[in-house]
Amino acid sequence: MFILKTSNSISQIARLRSPKFRQAGSNCTLSFWYYNYGESVGAAELQLLVEGLKQPTVLWRTYYNEGNQWLKAVIQLGRLPYRFQFSLEKISLGFYEGVSAIDDITFENCALPPPALSCEGPNRFWCRHTKACIDSLLVCDLVDDCGDGSDEDSCDPDLQCDFENGLCNWEQDVEDDFDWVRIRGPTPTVNTGPLKDHTTGTARGHYLYLESSEPRQFLDKAILLSPLFNPAGNGTCVFRFHYHMFGKQVYKLSVFQRTVSNTKGWLLWYKFGNQENRWIRQTLFIRSSKPFQILVKGTVGDGFTGDIGLDDVSFLGCTLCNGERNLPTVSTTTSGTSVPATLPTNNCTEKEFVCRASGHCIQMIQKCDFRPDCSDKSDESACVMEVCDFEDKDLCGWHQPTLEQMSENYSILTTKTFKWQLGRGANLYPEQEEHCPLTDHTTCTEEGWYLFADSSNGEFGHTADIATPVISLTGPRCKIIFWNHMNGATIGSLEVLYKSSNKTSKLWTQSGSQGPQWNRAEVFLGIRSDFQVIFRAKRGVSYMGDVAVDDITFEDCSPLLISDKPCTSEEFMCANKYCVPKNNLCDFVNDCADNSDESPNI
Repeated sequence: MFILKTSNSISQIARLRSPKFRQAGSNCTLSFWYYNYGESVGAAELQLLVEGLKQPTVLWRTYYNEGNQWLKAVIQLGRLPYRFQFSLEKISLGFYEGVSAIDDITFENCALPPPALSCEGPNRFWCRHTKACIDSLLVCDLVDDCGDGSDEDSCDPDLQCDFENGLCNWEQDVEDDFDWVRIRGPTPTVNTGPLKDHTTGTARGHYLYLESSEPRQFLDKAILLSPLFNPAGNGTCVFRFHYHMFGKQVYKLSVFQRTVSNTKGWLLWYKFGNQENRWIRQTLFIRSSKPFQILVKGTVGDGFTGDIGLDDVSFLGCTLCNGERNLPTVSTTTSGTSVPATLPTNNCTEKEFVCRASGHCIQMIQKCDFRPDCSDKSDESACVMEVCDFEDKDLCGWHQPTLEQMSENYSILTTKTFKWQLGRGANLYPEQEEHCPLTDHTTCTEEGWYLFADSSNGEFGHTADIATPVISLTGPRCKIIFWNHMNGATIGSLEVLYKSSNKTSKLWTQSGSQGPQWNRAEVFLGIRSDFQVIFRAKRGVSYMGDVAVDDITFEDCSPLLISDKPCTSEEFMCANKYCVPKNNLCDFVNDCADNSDESPNI
């Protein structure tokens, strides 16, 4: 079909109408080829007309001359449970010079799922009236996938939000740079953001979006906070949402999970850049042993065509924390370790540590010494963990000091910095397989997690440090055991450092490729006090060399205990009244902590 103009009257409209349709399924798309060429060919738009709605919904627009070529338009219609038709409108403002044409109109995946004779299996749901068999992950996600609404019956309204009547029980974060905006219809800037919401598929429905125009600046962020949820328990909690990232300068959308209120939490998922003019569904599986909260963070790109949309957020298999409305908070002391903001009543001095549950006082040297001295183990809670396999996507107390300084001081983009990060074989990019571990050491699978320094960031000679919090005291036989993976043509080096006050010394180092396998390393520490252990990766000349570590264990690291009982016949009494096995005498190891087991007199 093409437009032939024969008259010169002002403001003419050519209108092509589709047949009327009764409804469309949730994956429905419409595609066609169009041609819009000429000096004054003008604009055209495709509108969705819904029975009972006065206002049409614009689904697609073309502006001006698009060249002497056929172009393809793909339009996401989604679930439309009402009667509708389409209108393709061409407007001429008096002077018309050119050709507008349309051909090959195709509807795909627009039928509802067919009825099934049976629907068995734990992950299937059988629709009540239509008898369709659908995936159970589609239940209670604010989309009528069955066609009879039975998959959206008896859903908990507290676990879902379509933003039609506000933010439900979600909240805007007060510590971000700006807020998500609730809107209906197109966003104010052309060629960016959604034209319609996801819930109704029309300009009548509401959604949230991120406005990237002035006064917003590059990397400004808007964060939306979910209500609090109970620990996931044995079952997994599922988070579903729909996002829209259309525009040349769209930057980043990310989802975090946190168990402490004044932290960013850990990254569950992110997406960068333009994803075309469509709503995309995302499903995330959440595990947690503590009450948690979800954060949805949108980040502004370096221009105004960067609007991001969010709609139809829902949880499945999760339970809300109705009693407790706040997660615990963490405040940082001058020593750089974390303590709870509120402590029980106590008579402790500043030089003593307060046990969180009981309020008992213990010596500061007993905090972070690999031995729980408080009944609730709170003296070891903000310390490095004795064993860390990274499987809970948790750094076990390890932190990156330089990265924290950079983000605090400059708020600069740390994505391209050479740094440690969690990874797994399942997430590798093509070509990374040759120099990254395909499996972790703990589970020996692609799904297992490890810690690695990604050499596709940074430059030759850059270093990345990851450190423990301050360890107060260790025992005489303390050692670190860890597994490392150093494979690739341009591997740099891995070092284990000991840092006490301002002194840093090297305990272990290894450089160059060590082959495509995990290798065990053991580093002796012995008795030391008020110190940190640092893993330092040094980048080689190119990206072909990532250093990885896994399964870090501090073995026999709790300090000696002075016993009330006398030493046995198998033990030697040190000058300071410690008892050590006689086997440990004269073995060049200071087992007594005062060296009396190594005395020349013995």
